[in-house]
Amino acid sequence: MPRTLEGQITMEKTPSYFVTKEAPKRIYNMSRDTKLIVVVRNPVTRAISDYTQTLSKNPTIPSFQALAFKNVSTGLVDTTWSAVRIGIYAKHLDNWLQYFSLSKFLFVSGERLVSDPAGEMGRVQDFLGLKRVVTDKHFYFNETKGFPCLKKPEGSSRPRCLGKSKGRPHPKIHGQVIQRLQEFYRPFNMKFYQMTGQDFGWD
Repeated sequence: MPRTLEGQITMEKTPSYFVTKEAPKRIYNMSRDTKLIVVVRNPVTRAISDYTQTLSKNPTIPSFQALAFKNVSTGLVDTTWSAVRIGIYAKHLDNWLQYFSLSKFLFVSGERLVSDPAGEMGRVQDFLGLKRVVTDKHFYFNETKGFPCLKKPEGSSRPRCLGKSKGRPHPKIHGQVIQRLQEFYRPFNMKFYQMTGQDFGWD
């Protein structure tokens, strides 16, 4: 990480930190004052989105159902598949809480980031001790992508929107598959709500 002067904030992001076993200890050893922002979304939707991204790069992979279950007839979920494992947020948070207190975390709802981007960004700015500069006036909803985008920044010729890999249509997944995954995640979601003191409304 670069040196950070008084009055500056250095930020870095990667989706893999939260689910990497060694990450909390390494970050704690680097700086125990680090503030941690975790964006979470419904783990079933997240798994389907993860699969969709992989499918776009490798169209020959097995079906979502074949990867999600060890045994389709019994409904035994395959937790070794990363798309499923990542959504067990309570398990990952347990690992982080061995090094960081809950006060060091802000959990951002991926769903609210889409439905109310300014509201969620307000929470982020408050958490970081920043003045609320990013507001409703900075966003517009892109109908094609189905996501909010940043309006044209000063000195730029066009608005900022999520890249091509975001907002692509998901493949059709059988309702029973989704229902079984919802049942699988429910106890983990409930534990996560208890741990964070936030109900994300995924059930």
